[in-house]
Amino acid sequence: MTGARDDDLRTRLEALQARLARAAEAAGRDVADIELLPVTKFFPAADVAALHRLGCRSFGESRDQEATRKIAELSDLDTAIRWHMIGRIQRNKARSVGEWAWAAHSVDNLKVVAALGRSAADALTRGARAEPLRVFVQISLDGDESRGGVDVDAPERVDAVCAAVEAESGLRLAGLMGIPPVGADADAAFARLAGELRRVQDRCDGPLGLSAGMSGDLEAAVRHGSTCVRVGTALLGERPLTSPPEVTRVTSSSQATIPESGHRSPPHEGSSQ
Repeated sequence: MTGARDDDLRTRLEALQARLARAAEAAGRDVADIELLPVTKFFPAADVAALHRLGCRSFGESRDQEATRKIAELSDLDTAIRWHMIGRIQRNKARSVGEWAWAAHSVDNLKVVAALGRSAADALTRGARAEPLRVFVQISLDGDESRGGVDVDAPERVDAVCAAVEAESGLRLAGLMGIPPVGADADAAFARLAGELRRVQDRCDGPLGLSAGMSGDLEAAVRHGSTCVRVGTALLGERPLTSPPEVTRVTSSSQATIPESGHRSPPHEGSSQ
C-alpha cells in the first residue's frame, strides 16, 4: 500500500508542478518565485514523509495538536521541514505555534500578534528557533470577519495589525493572505487582494509576499502575483473527515503505521485547499 501511495503522490506532484509552471508562464512570471505549499492537514505523517522524499520541504497544517504530533513523528528526517500554520490561531495556542511554525498565514488581530510575538521572541532567546516567525496578515475580502481576516475595506485596521507585527522582535511581516469568498469571482477577489498588498507595500521597506490560491483557483492567484499557493486536494486527494491515525515515529527508512481511532473534526470554514 505504501508503494502505491508513493507512486500516486509522485504522479500528483509532477502534474501539479507542471500546472503551476504553465500558470506562471501564462502570467509572464518565473515559477521559481512561487512556492508550492502542500497542505497535509488530516493526512498522516507518512504522506509528509513520502512528499519529503520527493523533494518537498515545506508543509501546511491547520491545527496545533496535529502539527506538533507530526513534527515529533518526523523529527528524524535528514533535512529540516519548514512548517506553516495556515489555520486560524487561538490565542491559547499561540505559544505553541510560536515554537514550531516557520510561518503563520492566518493572523488577523492584535491579541494573537502579541501572543505570537512573545512566544517567538522567547523561543529565539532560548535557541528553540533560529529566526523570527514569518507572519502573513489575513485579509477578509467580503468583510465577514467571523470567517477570519481583517476587512479589506478597513485599511487603518490592516495597517494597525501589520505595524504590530513589525514591532515584535520575534516576528517578521511576510505579506498578506486571502481566500476568495464562496461563490465569488476568483480573479476579482485576487485583484482586490493584490491591490491591498500594493498599498501595504508602499509603507514597508522590504518586499512582501502574497499567500493566495488553492487547488481550484491557483491560476487566478498566480495571475495576480501570488508567491505561495496552498494546495491540498489536488496533491493528496480528498481530505478525510477524521483526523489521521496516531502513527509510530517516521524516519527516512521507516514507513510503518499503527492505526488508532481518530476524532471527527470538520474543516475550518473557508479554508478548503
